Amino acid sequence: MGYVEELRALIGHRPIILAGAVVFVIDRDGKILLQQRKHPAGYWAVPGGIMELGESVEDTARRELYEETRLQAGTLQLINVYSGPQYFSVAPNGDRFYTVTTAFYTTEITGDLVVDPLESLDFRFFRPDALPENIVETHRQMLRDFLDHHYDKIIKAMS
Repeated sequence: MGYVEELRALIGHRPIILAGAVVFVIDRDGKILLQQRKHPAGYWAVPGGIMELGESVEDTARRELYEETRLQAGTLQLINVYSGPQYFSVAPNGDRFYTVTTAFYTTEITGDLVVDPLESLDFRFFRPDALPENIVETHRQMLRDFLDHHYDKIIKAMS
């Protein structure tokens, strides 16, 4: 049983704060990796998840990326930290929580992309001008920030 499950056993569905991390993976063609999630069904998101006890946000980002994709991240660059009332969620089982999410990006990846069928329907690399419509709303804001403040620098550095 993980940290969140242990906590929920003690407090039930009451609201809690959960820290997590996501990783924007950019391939050699400048495309962005998105995960088509099972929950919410069919929505696209940035790979990532919730921090475990004793982890740094960087450790969380690397672990979650690996668990969900089998890709290993090299250098992680900070995009921003996201929190506030718009990051409140209710899980299908009634658990209520606020997330504090640290977003990173990397162009350094190794490994072969593998879809974990427990969490994902698909993974695809998208051009910024051809992103899917059904992106998880909180990740859409992170994506906007990434594209507005980091993407062009990455593309120039890759040229």
